Amino acid sequence: MDLANLNAFLAIAEAGSFSEAAERLHLTQPAVSKRIAGLEQQLKVRLFDRLGREVSLTEAGRALLPRAYQILNVLDDTRRALTNLNGEVTGRLTLATSHHIGLHRLPPLLRAFTRAHPQVALDIQFLDSEVAYEEILHGRAELAVITLAPETREPVRAVPVWDDPLDFVAAPEHPLVRNGGTVRLADVARHPAVFPGDNTFTHHIVRRLFEAEGLTPNIGMSTNYLETIKMMVSIGLAWSVLPRTMLDEQVTRLPLPGIQLSRQLGYILHTERTLSNAAKAFMNLLDEQRTLPGAALPR
Repeated sequence: MDLANLNAFLAIAEAGSFSEAAERLHLTQPAVSKRIAGLEQQLKVRLFDRLGREVSLTEAGRALLPRAYQILNVLDDTRRALTNLNGEVTGRLTLATSHHIGLHRLPPLLRAFTRAHPQVALDIQFLDSEVAYEEILHGRAELAVITLAPETREPVRAVPVWDDPLDFVAAPEHPLVRNGGTVRLADVARHPAVFPGDNTFTHHIVRRLFEAEGLTPNIGMSTNYLETIKMMVSIGLAWSVLPRTMLDEQVTRLPLPGIQLSRQLGYILHTERTLSNAAKAFMNLLDEQRTLPGAALPR
């Protein structure tokens, strides 16, 4: 089976479009169509239904999809295993991470890694944590440094690295701040909030807190970018919950007696995948952080 044709099949299945798949593969659309035609001819089945601009997998295409991932993953795994034999830390490391972690946690680690291993080409993909999880699950990234899900199942393994406390925050002039005194969760729930998207791990952590008290937060807006949430809070549009590492004079912490929220940041990997020497070296840096609670990150 031609691997170029198989890659074209996966690109179309993921993008849902021949033109987007062509852009991803740096090919012309006719070239991508030719590869799919060759694969369909070889397998003697139709893999995609094309209805106008809509592209969908046929039953045969859906059956091929997990097997295509498996074929390419086995090939990549074999290449890494052979490359690892010389013990050198070289090659490409595909690392997925969230925007927040990429901005606030990884820079010193990346600096230390590139200085120690200049022969490694880093391919860093900035994705929502939930999307990065899928990248690991399907073998498109070796490591992902993300907000960890409350539960992670095999074949994905999660390793906590940082405890990330979360605080309720509002603008200094917000009524919740101006009123002074003790603020209760019921008081907070009555005011408009800006939340991370409802598909995010952080959203579910905060939502469960309100549900446990029989409350429903008044979510007026949502976005997956924490820096955007902080901006909207700082100008008084809403309250929110932010990592404590992001707090400064632009927002004011709302102390809620008896309430402590936190999330775990760490890395995930596919347990059935052979890791490159580069991935192992980066994991060693992350594991060192686990042994230094509260310590400064390396510079």
